[in-house]
Parts: sequence; structure tokens; C-alpha cells
Amino acid sequence: MTQEEVSAHSGPGYAVHPGYAIDVEVSARQVRGVFAGQEIVRTTAALLVRETAHKPVYYFPQADVRMDLLTRTDHSTHCPFKGDASYWTLGIGDRVSENAVWSYLDPYVEVPEIKDHVAFYWKEMDAWFEEDEEIFVHTRDPYKRIDAVPSQREVKVTVGGEIVAQSTNAHFLFETGLPTRYYLPRNDVRSDLMTSSGTVTRCPYKGIAEYYDLKIGDQTYDDLVWTYPDPIAECPKIKDLLCFFNERVDAIHVDGELVPNVKTPWSPR
Repeated sequence: MTQEEVSAHSGPGYAVHPGYAIDVEVSARQVRGVFAGQEIVRTTAALLVRETAHKPVYYFPQADVRMDLLTRTDHSTHCPFKGDASYWTLGIGDRVSENAVWSYLDPYVEVPEIKDHVAFYWKEMDAWFEEDEEIFVHTRDPYKRIDAVPSQREVKVTVGGEIVAQSTNAHFLFETGLPTRYYLPRNDVRSDLMTSSGTVTRCPYKGIAEYYDLKIGDQTYDDLVWTYPDPIAECPKIKDLLCFFNERVDAIHVDGELVPNVKTPWSPR
């Protein structure tokens, strides 16, 4: 390919966003995806694609995917950093997931590795596994770090003008890219103000969380508090501890100092 041809097939987005980065590496983990009771993909050669401002995504060699269960559609999208994506619908019996799979058949020169690989919308599958551990929500980023550290610093949480939690026995959870979270023993939280909401969420790094509403007077604060009753093995220190959304309480003080209220996806809109 000549220099002119390379330039013509280069992603135009990089000129506009010179700091944009896409890192591609071969994962050492066996990755499996299940749909409608069948294993759709199993591979030890998945590509882990980490892209600026995006969650990590696995791209799978077509040879390790049940391509016979995929039907090419007319749908397509354009990425200024990777190229034009083609799509497939996944179907088994009565179960159909439209445009659940995509591939860059002729990717830009910056990401040649993803050619002949396909990726899945994570939530369209019934279950994903790395080795024999189920992975929730999205692919894990091996470069993301979580540390749950015990601290005797006093944590005080105020909601609706009332102190609802106060502890000198919290665990401070430091997670890459997120504000510090404060996980508190139940005995240090006004549990009489809490009611189980029934909400359940999943985190690929911590496990399955259960939520509580908090009622102060006539005001109910939906899903303000959460706990991991059975966190994954890598994060055992937060088991059964309670955590408040920093973004949605009146204030959190640590050793008397106000914790800055930063903007996150969980901030009130």
C-alpha cells in the first residue's frame, strides 16, 4: 500500500482528536458467551479493545464464533476511528436479537488487528464468562483498579438535613475513574430509615448489588443506599457494608471535611 493509499484509509477522527487512542491486545483469558442455552462463542484468542471514552470490548475471531447462527443485515454504522461496521442478527429458534453483532470488514489502518473479528452487544447475550466466572454488564478492564481500604477516619453522611450515618470503621473504596465510595457497617447507619427497594444492579468488578430507599420525614430518596451481600472473590472487604451515593446526599464529611460533590453518571439530572 502506497503512502497515499495509507493516508486515504486512515481514520479521519484522529486528525480532529489527536489524543484519541485505541489499544488492542490479545487476552490470555478464555471467554465464552451463551445465548438461548447455546454457547455462541468460546475462544482463547479474544482481542481486548480499549478505546478512549468507551468501556473495553472483546473482539472474537470469526473461527471461534457460531457464524452459522448469524444473519447479515443491511444495518451499518460509521466510526471515524475504526471504519464502517457491518451487522448481524443472532437467532436461535424463537429467540432473535437484531443487529447484536458487528464487525469492521475493512478497518482503518490504525486498527488492522480487528479485521475478521466480530463483537457483541454484551447485554444481548444471556451470559458471559471469563474462564468459569460470570462477568456482568461489560468486559472487565484489566487496567482498572479497585482498593477497599479500612480507615478510622470519621465518615458522616447527611440526608434531608439529618445525620443518617456516622462511622470510624468504614472501608474507603478507591476505584479508577470514580469518586471515593464509603462503605459503612450496618450498625453505624440509621437502618430504621431504610427500606429494601427491590432494585438489583450488577458490576463487573464487584458483583451483584441490592438497594435501599431512605425515608426522611415525608421525603423518600429512592435507591440511595446499596450493599454487596456476596461480592466477587476479588472484592470481599465490602461484604454486607452499606454505601451512599455521594452525588445524591446533602453531604459527606470525612474527619469533619466536606467531600467534594463531583459530577458522575449517577448525579441527579
